[in-house]
Amino acid sequence: MEVLKTFPLGQYIPADSLLHKLDAKAKILASFWLIVFIFLIKLNLSYLFVFLLILLGILFSSLPFKYFVRSLKPVYFLVLFTFIIHFFFGEEGGKVFWRFGIIHITELGIKMAVFMSLRLVFIVMITSLLTLTTSVLELAQALEDLLNPLKYFKFPVHEFSMMMTIAIRFVPTLLDETDKIIKAQKARGAEFGRGNLINQAKSLLPIVIPLFINAFRRANELAEAMESRCYRGAEGRTRYRRTYWTSKETLFITFIGIYTAIIIMFL
Repeated sequence: MEVLKTFPLGQYIPADSLLHKLDAKAKILASFWLIVFIFLIKLNLSYLFVFLLILLGILFSSLPFKYFVRSLKPVYFLVLFTFIIHFFFGEEGGKVFWRFGIIHITELGIKMAVFMSLRLVFIVMITSLLTLTTSVLELAQALEDLLNPLKYFKFPVHEFSMMMTIAIRFVPTLLDETDKIIKAQKARGAEFGRGNLINQAKSLLPIVIPLFINAFRRANELAEAMESRCYRGAEGRTRYRRTYWTSKETLFITFIGIYTAIIIMFL
């Protein structure tokens, strides 16, 4: 179950890099725009330049490339499934290479298979760049700052940010507990992934039930810990550390904007 330990959400690796030093608000805005941008462009040289931009981000993160390759492990099956579906059952168009009943391989199908698979890979790598270089606390504070205008509409910004932060923070913890439960059940002779679909679903019960019990127990412990520290929400709450938007964040966002604008205009 090594895949469980490589899930990118909630993972943070400290380093003294340019990307680590950037304000989290700038990284969230850049990540959000790049994900939207990937859905706007078509499959051509644009994807090559997006990949080059991601490689540049990895270079400025000062983190080994293997971390980003490992972060793709949980979505390998999804990428492969997406590729196969579009490759054999995709839209018909262009030259037809092979056909047998509803199964067909066409020029447009191959293009869409590559296009959709690369889209998933790029989204995961962009998300990994954000989470690997930004601590959960920085993400929470940045998200709260970005959503501040919603306070005028009585939206609970602080509570929403806290909820999202806790959810992200406990993803690796729950995955680690899942790994331990699976190993414990296998030591007791449990078998997973065998038999028909119904039997496979039933075999997951010894994993799901203890996991839910542990999740509720952790939620209760966290609530008691927050209450014992007099946590009462956003009212009158201050921050120990404050972050400030500086010229380097402006330069970073400007570079991302110009780079993507050039791709849209010329490709």
